[in-house]
Amino acid sequence: MRNIRIIALDLDGTLLNSDKKLSEENKAALERAAEEGIEIVPATGRFYRGMPQIIRDIPYVNYVISVNGAQVYDIKNDSTVCRSEIPWERAVSVMERLDGIDVIYDCYQDGWGWMTEGLYDKAEEYAANIHSLEMIKNLRTPVPDLKTLLKERASGVQKIQVFFKDMGLRAKTLETLPAEFPDLVVTTSIVNNIEINSRDATKGIALKKLANYLGIPVEETMAFGDDTNDITMLKAAGTGVAMGNACEAVKRAADYVTDDCDESGVAKALKHFLWENEI
Repeated sequence: MRNIRIIALDLDGTLLNSDKKLSEENKAALERAAEEGIEIVPATGRFYRGMPQIIRDIPYVNYVISVNGAQVYDIKNDSTVCRSEIPWERAVSVMERLDGIDVIYDCYQDGWGWMTEGLYDKAEEYAANIHSLEMIKNLRTPVPDLKTLLKERASGVQKIQVFFKDMGLRAKTLETLPAEFPDLVVTTSIVNNIEINSRDATKGIALKKLANYLGIPVEETMAFGDDTNDITMLKAAGTGVAMGNACEAVKRAADYVTDDCDESGVAKALKHFLWENEI
């Protein structure tokens, strides 16, 4: 049995199943861990208000790592523990680069999503599935021109998200963007997207900062994930767990591979590490 005091969990494809639901097995395991004094921390690419209501309604969740680590949010005190954002000028440069290829893109700023109207109207062509489309339509406000909005507001951007319909173009862009923008982090969270954050906005850095804030050694943390935006977190945690449905790079970064998200892999891993000696 390991001494675990923080459990950080990616949501989509990890804690939530393919239907974006929280299984009863996972729910019961998290409740038990919380009763034992462990901090349960969602760690997501979403902003807080974009998290599923079923997660926001969990009474024992006190902190959230949001927008891939751009913000660590203290729910009870409605305050920010730490944040790291892309300067708005740099965000505009990225968008100007994206304007030259066949994609749609948006950004998160101040805990909400914003998108150019013309791109918003084409979301059906680029969404990977109905869940992605619903998120775009429900969690973005269309504006006449996103770059103009950023220039007018002149404040930092939490994340830029890009959607592709040409997977070859996505692969090429994933390869070239990091070299073009070395001060930024380029990751993915679903099959057809790219996510761009500040270099200091990773789930791994955010987990370390939260552990330090709470006075907990990072060795006493556990993290779960399934896609490349989770890799830094799995490496930073004392125990990194990849889902059975995780991509190979995530599995290589993990200390342990559990069952997939549709088989309550989170609950099975918690039983393995925390309660394995029980009859």
